[in-house]
Amino acid sequence: MLYTASSSRARSSSFELWSWLFMRVSGVALLLLVLIHLAIMHAFQPIENVTFGFVAGRWTFPFWRWYDLAMLWLALLHGMNGARIVSDDYIHGRVARLATLTTLYLVGFVFLLVGSQVILSFQVSGTP
Repeated sequence: MLYTASSSRARSSSFELWSWLFMRVSGVALLLLVLIHLAIMHAFQPIENVTFGFVAGRWTFPFWRWYDLAMLWLALLHGMNGARIVSDDYIHGRVARLATLTTLYLVGFVFLLVGSQVILSFQVSGTP
């Protein structure tokens, strides 16, 4: 198959369509996840009760780790996709856009990696 401008446009528009759809779905999912998070962590109890021990106790249940992990991944990917769209709109130089997107993806990947590692490997001292 020959590489043509039309096949490049089709591939690009397909990516943009999925990107657009992801922004809508992840936005709704994040809204629900964050509202539940705010209710549990800040509305249903005094802020003084939200301590290291509270979070450590919450993370003894795998559901809450996966909940926080889903919130982390959705928020970071949603934000990175939004920043990519803004950079495409406002950064017109090819080299500057490439540098910006490379930095964005590297920083985002590091945050995803470190955040996921913290959530999945967290242990309270003295527990196996």
